[in-house]
Amino acid sequence: MSPNTAPLPLSPSPDRPAGRNPGMALDLDWVEAVRVNRSAVERRCATLPTRRSVKKDWQAAWLLRAITCMDLTTLSGDDTPGRVRRLCAKARQPVRPEILEPLGFADRRLTVGAVCVYHEMVETACAALKGSGIPVAAVSTGFPAGLSPFDLKLREIEASVAAGAEEIDIVITRGHVLTGDWQALYAEVKAFRAAAGPAHVKAILGTGDLSTLRNVAKASLVAMMAGADFIKTSTGKEPVNATLPVALVMARAIRDYGERTGWKVGFKPAGGISTAKEALSYLFLMREELGPDWLRPELFRFGASSLLTDIERQLEHRVTGRYSAGYRHPMS
Repeated sequence: MSPNTAPLPLSPSPDRPAGRNPGMALDLDWVEAVRVNRSAVERRCATLPTRRSVKKDWQAAWLLRAITCMDLTTLSGDDTPGRVRRLCAKARQPVRPEILEPLGFADRRLTVGAVCVYHEMVETACAALKGSGIPVAAVSTGFPAGLSPFDLKLREIEASVAAGAEEIDIVITRGHVLTGDWQALYAEVKAFRAAAGPAHVKAILGTGDLSTLRNVAKASLVAMMAGADFIKTSTGKEPVNATLPVALVMARAIRDYGERTGWKVGFKPAGGISTAKEALSYLFLMREELGPDWLRPELFRFGASSLLTDIERQLEHRVTGRYSAGYRHPMS
């Protein structure tokens, strides 16, 4: 990929992929055969930001693409309906018109990929986003630790879907991974997928808690076998969240699954991605490892709360030649 190659143009795309991942029978031979060369993964990721860079209008195009792939998120204990409504307004118009016009996007529809909230705020978000085509994602299953009773997890999913959530971010039980109980992990994710019904399921692996990259790869495969539509790195609440090495391992698991089954599974890095430069590295990684289809919100999302602010600042710098203060780009 040439460093100045723009991503796919911001043209209309389907609200949803043509088909969902149906899953498959648990293949333990495949899972146990997984190997990860940590040194090679780390070398590959260390060179990515230095080998790939974009400038000027090319950079603006990539950053606008990043905005369309954001799950704009608020998951705070002090969330209120007013804050969620303001966040939804930001989701509808993530960049001010006076920035978009000089970039040639004044007449183009630009929105984020989804708004992600706790169950309590699903109805508020759905009402605020009505008619926009922006889906609401709800974190579920005892987020962030995932240690609630199993029956409560299922009811939580069902309640969020009934309230209007089109996407459910479920939390796996990390203990299943750490003890190698792949059958239990498979059964858990499969049950969550069934409870979600028509809603798309994003399986949060909590990669910072999984100890090894091999565990990350195995958990990724099992979640996809169980029918996860996306695999997601983190809740954003762990000490270590999304990293490029983890993203590379998960992307290659997605590629392997696709080659064997023919189904495309999405990827969502979440937690700790707060700068435009970091976002570009993830987009470049997706483009190189999985191809241009993973530069659309149907198959790629950022779990983002503060990332949009930095991207807006970079876009304004492109237009004016000056960096603005963060408070000029409020999130909610």
